[in-house]
Amino acid sequence: MTPTAPLLPPADWRDFLALTKPRVMTLVVFTGLCGMLAAPVPIHPVLGFTAILCIALGAGAAGALNQWYEADIDAVMKRTAQRPLPAGRMDRQAALHFGVGLSAFSVILMGLALNYAAAAILAISILFYVLVYTVWLKRRTPQNIVIGGAAGAFPPLIGWAAATGQVALLPLLLFMLVFLWTPPHFWALALFVETDYANAGVPMLPVVAGERVTRRQIGLYTIPMAFVAIAPWPLGLTGAIYGVVSLAMTAWFALLAVRVAARTTGADDAMLPEKGLFKFSILYLFVVFGALVVDRWMA
Repeated sequence: MTPTAPLLPPADWRDFLALTKPRVMTLVVFTGLCGMLAAPVPIHPVLGFTAILCIALGAGAAGALNQWYEADIDAVMKRTAQRPLPAGRMDRQAALHFGVGLSAFSVILMGLALNYAAAAILAISILFYVLVYTVWLKRRTPQNIVIGGAAGAFPPLIGWAAATGQVALLPLLLFMLVFLWTPPHFWALALFVETDYANAGVPMLPVVAGERVTRRQIGLYTIPMAFVAIAPWPLGLTGAIYGVVSLAMTAWFALLAVRVAARTTGADDAMLPEKGLFKFSILYLFVVFGALVVDRWMA
């Protein structure tokens, strides 16, 4: 008689919530909301809520499919070992069905309730994160987060398209801001969890090219990010509120990035500059995108 694998107990609702990566989803939802509120066309509150719900569900679906595919990697990394799949609290098939179902529901609802443009961009963002970043790039190249970072840059475009049915220059600049922000943000994290990635065989830049190259790349990517962050003001797309806030926050970001780039050794186990940049980079997007909404409302 062939032995059968032991059945896992039914997953708790908190495990399904954990699959959606709620911490990551918070920033995704916020940038999508700001893209929608900054649009020149007012949107009905019910439709606005539906659009943000779809963005949240789409982001959660992408996170679930990412964890389904990367369960083997998550199991050997301290930072992710207690996620539902590597911890043995959920069956992989349940995670797959949950992710696929949530993806389809979010895209269909966006198309029916809002418009097909927003639904198409949402679908592209999910597919890009799952197929391009998770399946194709992450295990193959240290440039995984550079190209794959586009997946997290779509929400402002989706929010804008949900309100207007189209895309314009301002949301494209917001897309580029998040796209260029992602490498410094993620590489700062990768520097102080480098051992985890090495143990999992993930070719993150610090593992493949070393800390010195990674720090230099953080500094280099901060330069175009700074130009894109400030660009909406001189281009006349925003007012002084956004301009001043983006200048101040970007200068602070650049200062922290320079501190990280200037370090020549990894002797400091505390990795204080790297942790400082990582934490501030999250605050940075919240403040800059929030300033955009205030600026548009005060105009």
